[in-house]
Amino acid sequence: MSALPPSGTVPVSYLFVPGNRPERFGKALASGADQVILDLEDAVGPGDKVVARDAVRASLDPDYPAAVRINSADSEWFEQDLLLCGLPGVSAVVLPKAARVDEVRRVLDAGAPKVLALIESAEGIANAFALAATAGVARLMFGSIDFSVDLGIEGDERELDYFRSQLVLASRLAGIAPPVDGVTTAIDDAALLQAETLRGKRFGFGGKLCIHPKQLATVHSAYLPSNEEVHWAMRVVDAARTANGGAVAVDGKMVDRPVMVRAERILQAASRLR
Repeated sequence: MSALPPSGTVPVSYLFVPGNRPERFGKALASGADQVILDLEDAVGPGDKVVARDAVRASLDPDYPAAVRINSADSEWFEQDLLLCGLPGVSAVVLPKAARVDEVRRVLDAGAPKVLALIESAEGIANAFALAATAGVARLMFGSIDFSVDLGIEGDERELDYFRSQLVLASRLAGIAPPVDGVTTAIDDAALLQAETLRGKRFGFGGKLCIHPKQLATVHSAYLPSNEEVHWAMRVVDAARTANGGAVAVDGKMVDRPVMVRAERILQAASRLR
């Protein structure tokens, strides 16, 4: 197991934009999202797949890199979508319905800089540990809606707790960034979005998929450490620095290495997101 990437260096928000709506690409890139995903899959109907692929190809810009969600390996569009993977301007490829390592390797062999594996099925969750450990996979994502349909699960609360924990564990053991939680479909319900984002954060997720720019501020705010957390982290780091390696306590509690790591991550996140 390798060391975790610093929490402040990986995206928190991922914003989908339909691949057949090129007029929205620029707005998405300027929205403040940490990562824009040009979507060729769920957001595009079967009759618009070719048009969307052409629009994405024409819009890719190395100066403004974006991720691309291609169609799944079992679809009729997969082979042609692979031709986009290595083009300049593609920062990552989102593989939907990720389930098998050989599918991931095909995307990487096609030139993808890295793969974001979207777990949306029983087979995907069963192979999550192998997928996370595959060289070139940067992150797991949870397609909670499709996943629930595949397993016949009703509800997105305790019903999915076990599966969320599995993705967090698989990511940690592989030494990759924490996984990204699924979308909140209610665009205008900021309270629900905040609650679902904070739930993912408590479970150990490190980001969230978004379907509208207005969701970004709430997601970023949810992952922003509170003032109390920042002040605590600063006291921990200052106390450890002045102790010169000796034992030290903050708020009546001993500061050991795990506490220091937590404090450092809080300050990294605060520095990045504030």
